[in-house]
Amino acid sequence: MGMRALFGSLLAAGLSLAAGTAQAHPHVWISATSELLYAADGTITGVRHAWTFDDMFSSYAVQGLESKTKGAYTREELGPLAQTNVESLKEYAYFTFARADGKKERFQEPVDYFLDYKDTVLTLHFTLPLKNPVKSKQLVLEVFDRSFFIDFQMAKESPVKLVGAPTGCQMKLERPSDGTASAQKLNEQTFMNGENSNFGMMFANKITVDCP
Repeated sequence: MGMRALFGSLLAAGLSLAAGTAQAHPHVWISATSELLYAADGTITGVRHAWTFDDMFSSYAVQGLESKTKGAYTREELGPLAQTNVESLKEYAYFTFARADGKKERFQEPVDYFLDYKDTVLTLHFTLPLKNPVKSKQLVLEVFDRSFFIDFQMAKESPVKLVGAPTGCQMKLERPSDGTASAQKLNEQTFMNGENSNFGMMFANKITVDCP
């Protein structure tokens, strides 16, 4: 099963489940790091993500992949999987949402993407260039899945880096508080009203960069 089909069917199943039940549960866990990329003139040009999938999803995804060395996969062998991976993410806006000084910014399709496989887990690396590189006093970047099918946790170590940012820029990361309590508070009524389409926002990782 191709990654796109896998991702698509997993997500589709998850979304329909989430819509029909009182409990939205993550089915895929991702540990993420993000780099915000700046040009020499201080404009932000894009975001580089590295998303490490959980063991279960990783082993499911590499099932049936051919490799020279049993249990190891080279970047080349993972190439087709990486491509379907990023293609399937397009539909979900790459789970990455940016606002520059309050204005929504859009991303182009990913570049420089590849997968690596290490210690039995897959990590997807990709760069999202901004459609319009922008200079802003405040940039807010959020990474989350609206349906909370995927649980994004920013990595414990070096979760966010500013690359080439102007001096004086300050970065702050807000991690979602432990979501299980909030998930229980949301009663079935909320779900029946269809307001849960943005349920995942409660679990957003929010990066704010303030520049002078």
